[in-house]
Amino acid sequence: MTPKSKTIGIDARMFGYAQTGIGNYIRHLLEYIFEQDRINNYVIFLMPEEFDDFLIPNERIRKVKVTSRWYSWKEQLLFPYQIYKENLDLMHFTHFNSPILYFKKTIVTIHDITPYFFPGHKMKSLIRRLGFKTVFFFSVKKASKVIAVSNNTKNNIIKYFKIKENKVKVIYEGTDKQFQVINDNDKIEKFRKKYNIIKPYIFYTGVWRNHKNLVGLIQAFGILKKKYNLDFDLVLGGKEDSYYPEVRKTWEKLGLENDIITPGFINQKDIPLFYNDAEVFIIPSFYEGFGLIGLEAMACGTPVVSSNTTSLPEILGDAAIYFDPKNPKEMAKKIKLVLNDKKLYNKLIKKGFNQISKYSWNKMGKETLKIYKNNCNKKSRK
Repeated sequence: MTPKSKTIGIDARMFGYAQTGIGNYIRHLLEYIFEQDRINNYVIFLMPEEFDDFLIPNERIRKVKVTSRWYSWKEQLLFPYQIYKENLDLMHFTHFNSPILYFKKTIVTIHDITPYFFPGHKMKSLIRRLGFKTVFFFSVKKASKVIAVSNNTKNNIIKYFKIKENKVKVIYEGTDKQFQVINDNDKIEKFRKKYNIIKPYIFYTGVWRNHKNLVGLIQAFGILKKKYNLDFDLVLGGKEDSYYPEVRKTWEKLGLENDIITPGFINQKDIPLFYNDAEVFIIPSFYEGFGLIGLEAMACGTPVVSSNTTSLPEILGDAAIYFDPKNPKEMAKKIKLVLNDKKLYNKLIKKGFNQISKYSWNKMGKETLKIYKNNCNKKSRK
């Protein structure tokens, strides 16, 4: 007997933000769900910026344009009305920010609870902090199932929001096919000229926020330059954030202006080149929900030196060298160890390739689809 089709909604409002973990997650979720599910109907909620360019692969999928931006009042007041109109059997919110006033069946994906520990400049007011905690609380409480991207995130959800363990399912992410070893020397040479890269370099990419610990990374880099006489540059990928001026102030104070390259927001096509050409990739973070960038670097054959906190040891395993992110001296020492020990360097590359084989977007799609099927017939939680 052929199973009866259901109508499932997916919140894809952050779809266009491909260089964020959430944008990347949504992109792959849609790709693999559409590829694997031959039965159910889908309604995809998109912002105007992405609506016209988003291609519908078949007649079972429909897109809806919404103007309710994430973390806004419209998200809480207007967005639930737009969802109700679609008469869904299940709604998947791909981030914690689901509308409190939507009471039908939901699945929610929690990538991390970073704002709980590092509120950032947008949550300086008491009202915003209370709003975050309230929305987060209701999102996980109302959901039929909560998807966490790591066991570390799962444990945080259970601890801080008092959720039953069996309600949370860990589904790991994967790496893109574009992240692989590039042996084309001409391509690498053109890339270096484009970004004016002359010396070998240590690479970081991501947002410039306080939980990423860029100040600690720059301090460690200063130690590498002045104590260990390392003739390397530091490439800081990602857009400089004016709300965190201490990053620039730190390298200016240490006199490292000529040793740091800031390419800004890196085009998706160029990121594998940055990984490939780097001598080592560094993750200095105080907090990471998954740490996908570490796997991307490993896929490109680049050794990873990482913070020993939160999800990072869980995801990167024994394929990385770890340090205490609160200790710039230790960070510098571990980077120097990897760069100077050729045997260790090559061992990390080999282990990195083994580590990334454990993760797959295809597997993520299959496990998420299973959750859809298991929860479509459950009663909604109010």
